Amino acid sequence: MIDPKTFASRFPGDFLWGVATASYQIEGSTRAGGRKPSIWDAFSNMPGRVYNRNNGDVACDHYNRWESDLDLIKDMGVEGYRFSIAWPRIIPDGTGRINEEGLDFYDRLLDGMKARGIEAYATLYHWDLPLMLMGEGGWTARSTAYAFQRYAKVVMARLGDRLDAVATFNEPWCIVWLSHLYGIHAPGEKNMEAALAAMHHVNLAHGLGVEAIRHVAPNVPAGIVINANSVIPGSDSPADLAAGERAHQFHNGVFFDPVFKGEYPQAFREAFGDRMPAAEDGDLEIVSQKLDWWGLNYYTPLRVHDDPERKGDFPWTVEAQRASDVKTDIGWEVYAPGLKLLVEDLYRRYDLPDCYITENGACYNMEPVNGEVDDQPRLDYYVEHLSVVADLIRDGYPMKGYFAWSLMDNFEWAEGYRMRFGLVHVNYETQERTIKKSGKWYRELAAQFPKGNHRSG
Repeated sequence: MIDPKTFASRFPGDFLWGVATASYQIEGSTRAGGRKPSIWDAFSNMPGRVYNRNNGDVACDHYNRWESDLDLIKDMGVEGYRFSIAWPRIIPDGTGRINEEGLDFYDRLLDGMKARGIEAYATLYHWDLPLMLMGEGGWTARSTAYAFQRYAKVVMARLGDRLDAVATFNEPWCIVWLSHLYGIHAPGEKNMEAALAAMHHVNLAHGLGVEAIRHVAPNVPAGIVINANSVIPGSDSPADLAAGERAHQFHNGVFFDPVFKGEYPQAFREAFGDRMPAAEDGDLEIVSQKLDWWGLNYYTPLRVHDDPERKGDFPWTVEAQRASDVKTDIGWEVYAPGLKLLVEDLYRRYDLPDCYITENGACYNMEPVNGEVDDQPRLDYYVEHLSVVADLIRDGYPMKGYFAWSLMDNFEWAEGYRMRFGLVHVNYETQERTIKKSGKWYRELAAQFPKGNHRSG
């Protein structure tokens, strides 16, 4: 096993070490404290949507166990905690009445973090859209972008004084393509026009959210978290290279280009301009406001090759065979070089600010044996990917921190509770937490760095 002390020497002393979670995946108490349903509450309770019809009603019971969970984070020795705020707790119907009980919960959580010396990295939206907003079309409706702006103002006015940084959205790719085109996540739509509408309105909501943050809490560094695809062509043939470029524009460009260039990719406009919702004057200026930081979520590469028949919708590519047979229990290829290739490519294409790895981790489903969880493959995954981060820092890329996904096992969306990503094992029957072998190693690594010398943004 790699010695954490030796490994730590590859990182600067002010590098931020953290862990990450999301509200619907851990909080539970979906009917408590004035919260109303989100689209994931509805989706989870529909037959055939989520494995074994699992839902987030209890999850990790974090809503009731937040104090001991913060103690756990402190015991992990990390300095940062990335968490998300549940819109249905703050404004239960998406618009209208503000729920003070919901704000009170996050007041307590943030006060608890500050008391323990834990930096707070909040995400305003990690997929739990208030269900009532679906009455107007959810993210396919422009009005949802303005509802999000008001929600952002409310959150920042109440909580911004204790936030070290804030992201508007987590993984627009999932909100748009996975949820509105592929139908795998809530609301389970399978329609290109719906996905295109959601794409523009999520981008617009991001920009409106940045406006809200800057207006209400201008000292809080504002960013966005994107799960960019590391697109790797199946060969060096011109056709496969062209397919790789199309795949980049489809999976990455439609989010990076509006935010960092103020436009949609030309190839995408040519393919779908007549099917996209009309962008009103000033939309892209709002979307492309300069950010203080951005977050990258990376797990596995996307290998593609050209589809000569080019049937169906853009990007007219098909998945190529994995180069590696090493994969996690969820079936994702393990390929750490994909992270390096991705960061290099994105900084070559775009003028990007400081970067935090906001999610990175692996699904392995080992259970405790005599009170210990030996998840060596997960530890190996972390070592390989953190080595890449260290190489990127050496090469001059502005990598400022790393948040392991995830702090603990939790509700893994459409996979329910059968897939485990945590550094900490959760027994869902008893809610007992057990730090895994990987978690103990990560704790030793974080312990090598002095606390309190990191500056966000």
